[in-house]
Amino acid sequence: MAGPAGGAQWPAESLALGELRAYRAYARRWVFLLVVSLLSYSNAMLWLSFAPVADTIAQYFSLSTNQVNWLSLVYFVVSIPFGLVAIWVLDSVGLRWATILCAWLNFVGSVLRALPCMPLRVQDPFAFLMGGQSLCALAQTLVIFSPAKLAALWFPEHQRATANMIGTMANPLGVLVANVLSPALAKEEGGIPTMLGIYIIPAGLACLLATACLWESVPPTPPSAGAAQSTSEKFLDGLKLLLRNKAYIILAVCFGGGVGIFSSFSVLLQQVLCVKGYSNEFAGLCGALFIVFGILGALGLGLYVDRTRHFMEAVKVGFCLTSLVCVAFALVSQLRGQTIALATICSLLGFFGFSVAPVAMELAVECSFPVGEGAAAGLVFVLGQVEGMLIMLLLTALTVRRVKPGFSACRGDQDSLDWEVSMLLMAGLCTLFSCCLVLFFHTPYRRLQAEAGASPYNRDHAAQRQTLPEAPPQHPGGPDSSEAAGGPAAAHS
Repeated sequence: MAGPAGGAQWPAESLALGELRAYRAYARRWVFLLVVSLLSYSNAMLWLSFAPVADTIAQYFSLSTNQVNWLSLVYFVVSIPFGLVAIWVLDSVGLRWATILCAWLNFVGSVLRALPCMPLRVQDPFAFLMGGQSLCALAQTLVIFSPAKLAALWFPEHQRATANMIGTMANPLGVLVANVLSPALAKEEGGIPTMLGIYIIPAGLACLLATACLWESVPPTPPSAGAAQSTSEKFLDGLKLLLRNKAYIILAVCFGGGVGIFSSFSVLLQQVLCVKGYSNEFAGLCGALFIVFGILGALGLGLYVDRTRHFMEAVKVGFCLTSLVCVAFALVSQLRGQTIALATICSLLGFFGFSVAPVAMELAVECSFPVGEGAAAGLVFVLGQVEGMLIMLLLTALTVRRVKPGFSACRGDQDSLDWEVSMLLMAGLCTLFSCCLVLFFHTPYRRLQAEAGASPYNRDHAAQRQTLPEAPPQHPGGPDSSEAAGGPAAAHS
């Protein structure tokens, strides 16, 4: 059960009992994973709901394109100072209360965003939109890196990467739905109130499930040796260890940069494509393919690393392939009439890029153990948000205004922007982060090593090897060769 502060602390007798009867995994871990996944899914929908229809939103609420961009950018701004607070809440207050608080912030924010569309019109709709988005941004800091902690506290070793993958991929699934749903509901300005109302439904459901179905932050008995030692470092001590861990810093900066690039790509995709004559529906399709293939890639890669433990190799190869595809997007997105090529490139970008996200989160925990999972995954997220905000501001600042092209499909004031330099910079940054990760990142898997040493089976096996008399040599082809090699008969002698 939870300790005094709500963190992951099991009584010594529970740990001893767990060692005697092996560690135990509870079926209700899947309920917890469902709640966290639904919450992350809803929060991502709310984040990107405006971006695929930025021009329509700008016209309906009489806003500029920069104001609409800030409705997405506020997620980055809020998460930077409050990300560290969220790390403390997860590691000190506990996963259950952090999830419930997150669910209520997310739900209230979704309702606040819809108030300007009520029959009683408000004077300043942007204030309500920004206020709602800010509450949802606060909720994001509590849910975005909780899958790594949930997987560590509730799931056994052979399911951790898969559980982390499910919880992490719920976020891009929400981005996928927003990319498809927003253009479908807001083809005209009159569909915007319906769009904002529909986005309240999953937020309300996640809030109801979190409040009613989550009873404890940790299971009564830990599911693994790693869970038994989880969050053994205090919050500030853990942060100090992370800042002195060279491998972790390299991973955090490079992967955080990748998170920033992908966040900027998701927000700006519609604006980049509409200048070249591509419709909002096609931009939404590209965003959907980006996510669908990312989820498929993450599913396959999560199952692979659960079996092979090749975390580092998977992340490095995935980053390199992502850089190649990012360069292809920067070039092809500046051409007209390349619908098939763009759809293919967006699919590959998601397949290679999104698939490494949950594996990289697991790798961050592995290379920083015994620091708590909330701190290890959370600092990566905070750095990703800092880099994402800087990258997005830089990409939008480097756009150049030119004479309005006749083939632009944009509405409002974004139809004369040239994104060529910005896209080339995005590809260059992605390549730079990949090269740094491949060349400079090397680490042992500290959590796996600790679990191997703490396993009751390994200790008993080692004790047997010390106490058993050495078997006499046998003829290589003799009938007792398996016993001499440590087979079943030798183990029971």
